[in-house]
Amino acid sequence: MKFVDEATIEVIAGKGGNGAHSFRREKFIPKGGPDGGDGGRGGSVFAIADRNINTLIDYRYARKHLAKGGEHGRGSDQYGAAAANITLRVPVGTIIYDAETGEELFDLNRHGQQVTLAAGGEGGLGNVHFKSSVNRAPKQWTPGKDGEQRRLRLELKVLADVGLLGMPNAGKSTLISRISNARPKIADYPFTTLHPNLGVVRTSESRSFVVADIPGLIEGASEGAGLGHLFLRHLTRTRILLHLVDVSSHDPDEDAVARAVGEARAIVEELRLYDEALYNKPRWLVLNKLDVVTDPEAVKKRFCKEYKWKGPVFAISALSGDGTQQLIWDLQNAIDAYRQEDNIAEDLADGTFVAEDPRFDETRSAADTRPAPPEK
Repeated sequence: MKFVDEATIEVIAGKGGNGAHSFRREKFIPKGGPDGGDGGRGGSVFAIADRNINTLIDYRYARKHLAKGGEHGRGSDQYGAAAANITLRVPVGTIIYDAETGEELFDLNRHGQQVTLAAGGEGGLGNVHFKSSVNRAPKQWTPGKDGEQRRLRLELKVLADVGLLGMPNAGKSTLISRISNARPKIADYPFTTLHPNLGVVRTSESRSFVVADIPGLIEGASEGAGLGHLFLRHLTRTRILLHLVDVSSHDPDEDAVARAVGEARAIVEELRLYDEALYNKPRWLVLNKLDVVTDPEAVKKRFCKEYKWKGPVFAISALSGDGTQQLIWDLQNAIDAYRQEDNIAEDLADGTFVAEDPRFDETRSAADTRPAPPEK
């Protein structure tokens, strides 16, 4: 599933330092001549595509990026120091527009691609540059130039890493609102979710993934029943499917586990009928609403036995948050592993792959791996 992640930022490059107006003054050298140095270059603002980042969430909070100005020139032919540059790391696939005109400026579609968002101002010239045979004591100097300033709009079409599956009212919207900043509509009636919701789950400052919640599926969805069939195609690009199952019941006479097993099988059958590739995608089982179950562990064991489930299973309460932390940690680790595999495949295709241990680098030729002959 794709959604457009946007952020508007302001980048201001540093001003160049002023040139110096100075003359050499030393003992026994009454007319030393001009020695004013140039000003330093102002800092520039760059953007670089990084495949280890997948959202623009950082730039929703840090919206102003200001580089420092260069130092002024000094006497004794001392040039001012150039200011440090600022490099903004953005996800691969980020498109940068001018926020004022809407013009597309850059399309960062390759890992490591770097562009200049705002160039720093050049330093001014010191008076040493203006000396001549007819002007031996120049008083001219030039100020540093201003750095570029822009308001930019960053746009990224994000692919969801995790897709939520389940019957209506299985707790999908509650879960995505618990583990991310998404705030979908939540109510106690079926088909509360009428369109996809996406949320970014952040597990640390540098690690995150995207979760997609689609309208609940019902039996016959692959043939057009309900709303979920309209969005099943979006789940084909996700890496992992979370199958949420409601194991609670408000009716004391109902066998909640047997009902839940039947609903889970119906969902999986709809996946198989819709797309065999989607059916074979990695799927994790999440038993929800265990906070209203008397013996959660017994319910979990019975469900897995009757459902004949051998894959990953998690018992949670999306409402209270119990069990959700371990779920998102395990999801993050699995997604990082998938991303690493994709990165290696991309590097192999580009011919830029470098193994961590050269002994296990299959791209090296046989001549490279032969041991060196002994020294005589």
